[in-house]
Amino acid sequence: MAQLGKARVPTDPEIKRLFSAAKLSQHARRNIALLAFSYRLGFRAKEIAALRIKDVVDDSGRLRDELQLSASMTKGGKPRFAYLTNPAVRTALKDYIEDRREREGILFNLDAPLFRSQKGNHFSPNTMQQLLRRLHDRAGIVGGRSHSGRRWFATELISKGIDLKAVSVLMGHSSVAMTARYAEDNPQRLRRIAAEV
Repeated sequence: MAQLGKARVPTDPEIKRLFSAAKLSQHARRNIALLAFSYRLGFRAKEIAALRIKDVVDDSGRLRDELQLSASMTKGGKPRFAYLTNPAVRTALKDYIEDRREREGILFNLDAPLFRSQKGNHFSPNTMQQLLRRLHDRAGIVGGRSHSGRRWFATELISKGIDLKAVSVLMGHSSVAMTARYAEDNPQRLRRIAAEV
């Protein structure tokens, strides 16, 4: 059973509702892109907040296929690579970057934070957590928090049969045992398994 206090893993209909609600929000393209990093790449709020435009766009303005999270960006101080190959992530990121370029014009700067707050500042890890929680609340996802996307990403990969070692690498975990916890406490996955016995 899921431990109390953990971010809940939303159902597929809830995730559709979350992205639909984000499309109607004031900063729709930004919010869809940051949700893509959470749900499609398994990023922590701290990691999303730390991103710079140059992490995802090369000097010629093209989206990168991979990015490296430095040790200072991650929770455990362990650098890792993330792959920007998911079509949903690429589309969301491309739309958001194009929107930024249009709005900022000559002020568009590759060294700038990838995600900016309403006031134009970078997000702190805490303010990014708050924004992700508000997005979940607006979509009516009870128990949805900043870590919900990360938990969904891990459990989705595991339920598709991706080996724990690969999931562990994508998550940036120091051990497969940590990744295994994502498989053990997902009630939806456990219900499906129990129904098949």
